[in-house]
Amino acid sequence: MTKGHLDIAARASCLCEKLHVVILENKSKVPAFSVAERVEMAKLCLHKYENVVIRSFSGLLVDFLRENNLRVVIRGLRSESDFRFETEMVATNTLMYPEYETILLASKTEYSYTSSSMVREIASYGGDISKMVPGEIVELVKTRYAAGSGK
Repeated sequence: MTKGHLDIAARASCLCEKLHVVILENKSKVPAFSVAERVEMAKLCLHKYENVVIRSFSGLLVDFLRENNLRVVIRGLRSESDFRFETEMVATNTLMYPEYETILLASKTEYSYTSSSMVREIASYGGDISKMVPGEIVELVKTRYAAGSGK
């Protein structure tokens, strides 16, 4: 979780009565942290938001939404390429779940160039990630990469 993710979740929590932050298992990626570890990290970072629920799911987002009687997804945008990707995803998900709606939140400028892969790269060289990762998990991330077990 980056500070950009945290910012989007914090802002989104003000837009809805209950916010489900869902950690999806992506079979096309090899993350440094397991789904269970990422859920725990999200809980550490978002604990002060009383209306936020952290969940995990393996499968399609639309299946999670349908199974939990949810319709709206809030996603963060950092760049033009994010916008292109997200609008393609919206179109695809709407085909599968017509009730699906998406709200796209632009990231704050200071987070627009931070990505998980950038954090991974900097941390793997022992660089300072404290401006990119919430304080609650900086040491967890640094320890994972210092141990050489990060991807």
